[in-house]
Amino acid sequence: MDQILIRGGNALNGQIDISGAKNAALPLMCASLLTDQPLVLSHMPDLADIRTLCGLLEHLGVTVDRQVTGQLTLTGNGPDMLEAPYDLVRKMRASILVLGPLLARFGAARVSLPGGCAIGNRPVDLHLSGLEKLGAEIDLSGGYVDAKAPFGLHGADIAFPKVSVGATENLMMAACLAQGDTRLVNAAREPEIVDLADCLNAMGARIVGAGSDVITIHGVTELTGAQHRVIDDRVEIGTYMMAAAMTGGDVMLSGADDRYLGAVIATLRKAGVGIEKKPEGLRVWRDAPQIIGVDVMTEPFPGFPTDLQAQMMALMTICDGASMLTETIFENRFMHVPELARMGANITVHGASAMLRGVPELIGAPVMATDLRASVSLVIAGLFAQGETLINRVYHLDRGYERLEAKLAACGADIERVSAEAA
Repeated sequence: MDQILIRGGNALNGQIDISGAKNAALPLMCASLLTDQPLVLSHMPDLADIRTLCGLLEHLGVTVDRQVTGQLTLTGNGPDMLEAPYDLVRKMRASILVLGPLLARFGAARVSLPGGCAIGNRPVDLHLSGLEKLGAEIDLSGGYVDAKAPFGLHGADIAFPKVSVGATENLMMAACLAQGDTRLVNAAREPEIVDLADCLNAMGARIVGAGSDVITIHGVTELTGAQHRVIDDRVEIGTYMMAAAMTGGDVMLSGADDRYLGAVIATLRKAGVGIEKKPEGLRVWRDAPQIIGVDVMTEPFPGFPTDLQAQMMALMTICDGASMLTETIFENRFMHVPELARMGANITVHGASAMLRGVPELIGAPVMATDLRASVSLVIAGLFAQGETLINRVYHLDRGYERLEAKLAACGADIERVSAEAA
């Protein structure tokens, strides 16, 4: 099994190209199930999760053409079977997003309950209750969701009891081919929702209100193919911002857009990070002698994203003073705390909050990644730490960061991937 070895202490200086957003790309790929015509997606990141979903879509009868670098052409010819089995679904929670499109287009689906990162309970009940309101018959047995809509789906008013990005995406796709109008109230407002709606509208859907908390979908009888460019990965942008600040470097994030990062940029500026918008992207550097402690609470968009909480915690380990980080989206998302503590961080967890008291230095150590974002927080800490940091279970990183080691090494980081035997 691969490991990542980092020899810390080098400031990051140079340019990093930003990839397409994984969290936008996955639902866009599932949208290919809604039509028998080609859906061409460009600016696609090359990630383990993308490859996993390609395998699942191929199992469901989608032809996947990868001949052009950074582009996928997906043609939903129609499945021989309407089942997404456990062996394909268990690796990634986003696999549940095939349920709505299959049900809307074919009237039936059998999908295994999904897996993914071990960051707490992320139930699919909002997906299922919403589909039932659209007219689906749902049965849960043996770890599978069996869904039927023999007479098709029909529009409905669906009010989410809490904000859910995945449920908003699944129901928005399903409602595209439902009879009549559907209103999603308390819908997720994330940029990835807007990107999906833009793509679906290009395919012939009639969706208004994406980006607000009320989305209206006017059902149509069929969708067509389209061409669509995936938005930039705002989590990757934020991650490299924090890495540059942590190491005291100066990095240009090429192609990066600040449109979806208001809360993150405001927080980082309070922490003493310089961020400047340039024609070619975003320039990021440490603008204070020492990182300043700030308090952060994760919230649904447009608040501070949960997917940047672990990276922010790594940055705050060396702050001047103290910082309080509160996680409101997922439970069990502080599993990186013991690993950062192994490197010398001073962190105390009280329920959903973590109190950090800044330390002058971190020391490299063997650490273990527990989930995707936790793993990259250990990379950020390792870039700053004195000595060697050896990160185990880096397959988590491969799910969400494209060419991480190469991008960081090009900016001066001493980082390499090694085999466990060599380490």
